[in-house]
Amino acid sequence: MRNSNLAEPMSAPIPFNPSINLPINADYYQPNVFVISNLSLGPQTVVTTSVDNNYVVGQLVRLLIPNAYGSSQISGQEGYVTSINSDDQFVVGINSTLANAFIPSPSYGPTPPQVVAIGDVNTGQINTGRSGNLTYVPGSFINISPA
Repeated sequence: MRNSNLAEPMSAPIPFNPSINLPINADYYQPNVFVISNLSLGPQTVVTTSVDNNYVVGQLVRLLIPNAYGSSQISGQEGYVTSINSDDQFVVGINSTLANAFIPSPSYGPTPPQVVAIGDVNTGQINTGRSGNLTYVPGSFINISPA
């Protein structure tokens, strides 16, 4: 006689299906990393990217500028996007008045200058209300994978 208190045996694990479990691909997330084509230096820095970018006001970004491109004083600096001038240009709150001039086309530069979206839940505002309080980071990463 079978004991009704015993659990049913577990079935075999579900096999890996590559069409469902797509590999992580940086192209499946926004905002992206963009190549910097020009910088306008001043109390706030105007960044021009080589293609249209998908940053938003309030987005926290970091500038990565190899020495060959000049402006090395602001490489690694972080700042918030304060305004969007056009699809390929935005203003970031980084004071670059004392930085060397940016060189858009140096004679040597294997790695192009880049602007990288960064962020962390500790920097986002908390939406307050009766329920569903969530941390919100402007421009935080969004999964746009095809599956």
